[in-house]
Amino acid sequence: MSDFAGMEDLLQDFLIEAGDLLSGVDNKLVDLERAPEDLGLLNEIFRGFHTIKGGAGFLSASALVTLCHLTENLFDKLRTGELGLTSEIMDAILDATATVRVMFRSLEQGTQPRAADPQLIERLEQALSGELGEEEASASESQPEPAATAHAANPAPGAGGPDWDVLHQAVTGSSVVSKSTPGKKSTQTSASATKVVAVKDPEQIIKEAVGRRATDQPGALSAPSGRRESERQRDTSIRVDTARLDQVLNLSGEIGLTKNRLNALRSDILSGRNDSETLHALDLAVSQLDLLVSDLQNAVMKTRMQPIGRLFQKYPRIARDLARNMGKDVELMLEGEETEIDKTMIEDLADPIIHLIRNAVDHGIEDSAERAMTGKPMKSVIRLQAQQEGDHIVIIVTDDGRGMNPERLRAKALEKGLITDEEANSMDERQSFNLVFLPGFSTAAMVSDVSGRGVGMDVVRTNIQKLNGSIEIRSVANKGTSFIISLPLTLAILPVLLVRMGEQPFAVPLSMVREILPIDPAGVKEVGGRATMVIRGEVLPVLPLSGLLGWPLERTPDYGVLMQTAELSFILAIDSFAGREDAVIKSLDDFRPKGVAGVTTLANGQIVLILDMKELLGAAGDHRGVTRRTLIRDEGKAKTLAA
Repeated sequence: MSDFAGMEDLLQDFLIEAGDLLSGVDNKLVDLERAPEDLGLLNEIFRGFHTIKGGAGFLSASALVTLCHLTENLFDKLRTGELGLTSEIMDAILDATATVRVMFRSLEQGTQPRAADPQLIERLEQALSGELGEEEASASESQPEPAATAHAANPAPGAGGPDWDVLHQAVTGSSVVSKSTPGKKSTQTSASATKVVAVKDPEQIIKEAVGRRATDQPGALSAPSGRRESERQRDTSIRVDTARLDQVLNLSGEIGLTKNRLNALRSDILSGRNDSETLHALDLAVSQLDLLVSDLQNAVMKTRMQPIGRLFQKYPRIARDLARNMGKDVELMLEGEETEIDKTMIEDLADPIIHLIRNAVDHGIEDSAERAMTGKPMKSVIRLQAQQEGDHIVIIVTDDGRGMNPERLRAKALEKGLITDEEANSMDERQSFNLVFLPGFSTAAMVSDVSGRGVGMDVVRTNIQKLNGSIEIRSVANKGTSFIISLPLTLAILPVLLVRMGEQPFAVPLSMVREILPIDPAGVKEVGGRATMVIRGEVLPVLPLSGLLGWPLERTPDYGVLMQTAELSFILAIDSFAGREDAVIKSLDDFRPKGVAGVTTLANGQIVLILDMKELLGAAGDHRGVTRRTLIRDEGKAKTLAA
């Protein structure tokens, strides 16, 4: 039974508010390291701990109250000038915030958190009295090592798989960190067997976390985002500005009045009034209803939108801890935090962005010696920015590191057997960059606790594609690399292009469509035994929609839709098209045919399948299209057109 019976609403409110506060505190601590005399930051962090302590008191979470009280007192002395901020004190504070986060996980599971590690409490008390030892801190600074906390509140690893919590904490430093000098036993031992802090070599942490699963299994890193709900509860609540709710309420009232007007007009028409004045009034009422319903849809959609800053605020601390563990000086800069995105996307974006930041710190940013040789400043900068472009949100992760070498990427893919010599020779720069998304691809010379196992980037792309988005890479040697993620504003409405095979309509995502062009049989050439068309100097395969669907090709398609994914540009051959629609997606949970993302209903009531083009292409296996003879059903007609 939960320790918070009857207090579930209070607990949920506390976790949401306190979680945001703690993320803000983490970011301010990163800023405070660079500006230790900033009184404003000291005051804000003090108030953060004070507020968390107050909420924990209502929940009788005494262990959390005790830890926050000590940290609050420490900041009180820092802001009044009784103490000066040192690296030893900062380490103790960062360990305290990590422990607070561990305690939050216990609260999420409905149990009271256990007391903090006695060694951490002792360090905070020593800091308060000005007695925190310099010797221990020096050893920690010279040999930083990531370590995971074996906390009793965390669930044990499942019998069938790895403990992803331990792996994630080891990589991101999001747990209580205990440091030790290599070659020596840790002196930080717990007084009780239930309060042991496990100090392990990073490689050992990875081995224990991954357990019996093959380390190079494609998709392995997708497990955190796909864990059981009992292991990680998704936040189903949402914060809505009251002004937006007022707008929804007002529009609902206006729609009610218009409905009454339509009912009155209906009665008049049924009673025989069909003069021009009545029909004009009916037309006005229908037009007004159409406008009001459209406004209401937009207003309701806006209630789902949340500032992306709530996602971004956790990353500066993660980047700081990763960089420190690798001995690099990295600053993560955030831009566009006020950009709004669909709430349902926020949690699904968390892991992909963490992985991109981790890759930037590990692979993208050079070490100090290499940066010095190339004349770069010692402090490297990673930018995480968001902006709205039309009906899409664009998220960009940029570093100022060494950049990506297309030739090296192709050579590595060849070495691992991921591509053939023919494919390598025909690849342009963009296609070479996209090799990093192949399962099993890695340029790391050795496996570390951060990367090198060939899993991760393929999962990043898969997760982005599940959100109907795309990811693009731009890189310049010795200048840096940018990963550009493009996402729809919302997952509830999808702009689609309606295409037809015979009389049967289908919907394809408009985000993949570049242009529509007629298929002239004379312009279809055969290259390598496959039908192709040359568009602005680029040879593109022609893929009939009928072939992707497994239907027989009965006649030459009249039109082609130039489509582009991260891996492939191609021409989708169709019979005709019926224009653009903003589709309200209905999922098929019980029965979902392969290659179908969902269904939508047209204005005439017809139900249309929304095609998952990436899945259809994957199922087809061969992206080179069909032969010209198969595509051009009437060769005589082709010769006549050519003449």
